[in-house]
Amino acid sequence: MADILSLAADNLLSPVILSFILGVAAALGRSDLSVPEAAAKGMSIYLLFAIGFKGGASVADHGVDGTLIATIGAGLVLSAGLPLVAFNLLRIMTKMSRVDAAAVAGHYGSISIVTFVAATSVLQGRGISSEGYMVAVAAVMEAPAILSALWLISTGGSDRRMDGTLLREILLNGSIVLLVGAFFIGLATGQDGLASISSFIVAPFTGVLCLFLLDMGLVAGRGLRDVRGSLGYGAVAFGIMMPVIGSLAGLAAALLIGLSTGGSVLLMVLSASASYIAVPAAMRVALPEANPSIYLTLSLGITFPFNLTVGIPLYVTLAQLATGG
Repeated sequence: MADILSLAADNLLSPVILSFILGVAAALGRSDLSVPEAAAKGMSIYLLFAIGFKGGASVADHGVDGTLIATIGAGLVLSAGLPLVAFNLLRIMTKMSRVDAAAVAGHYGSISIVTFVAATSVLQGRGISSEGYMVAVAAVMEAPAILSALWLISTGGSDRRMDGTLLREILLNGSIVLLVGAFFIGLATGQDGLASISSFIVAPFTGVLCLFLLDMGLVAGRGLRDVRGSLGYGAVAFGIMMPVIGSLAGLAAALLIGLSTGGSVLLMVLSASASYIAVPAAMRVALPEANPSIYLTLSLGITFPFNLTVGIPLYVTLAQLATGG
């Protein structure tokens, strides 16, 4: 427990996390602070490109092997299976409709790329290495959760089916296209390509992440302010409980595969996080009757801050204990 508290304190005092806290505080205090939408979009594009490129370069340096294939397979299974757990918990713990519960559940099998980046930053700060191909695992964990959410609706008697519009929304979502595309560019050019643009995607990365998380904090704070008191204790408890459950499933998979301590942490983070980019976009098409204020507030206003402040330190400690790293 002392190690968890110490790491949590270190994490809270990092510029990245403090930037997020500043955004939340400003929004709750009704400050007029804002980040222009174009600037926020630009930072998002930068971060996704940098993450994908560095991941591809790491895979080129590491090579494709059985562990990489097994880890991607585990990511697919986790992404498809965790929404089923989330859905049943929501039906027990809350009074949400089947549609809202399914929409929320879909977010909890998908991933938060910013949480993944924050965890990578924490690992680097502690000198813990990880498998570079984990960014490829992140890319494949977006779509299966959306398909699971639709399956949950269809088993409840809905006539909703996968159509071309939704399939395109899932597979050609901008964040997925950019992440995967940058990954393959990094894979093709390798370490030489990374070295040639390192001054662009390595040195400024943490500073851009701070500003992006400031904007995320503003969005999360506004969401919390707008729905204050309407979610209920059961939904809030779910937003904290589900990432812990997901992280334990990710740790079990990591141990079976034989990932390093850092790789185990990242698979735990991917399994514990909740999407607030790709899945909400898909839900607008697939389940327009679902309430966005519920699924966005839970994923961005409850689970995201929990993972940044408490979850990541907890996952690092658990992975170190389990792997002996």
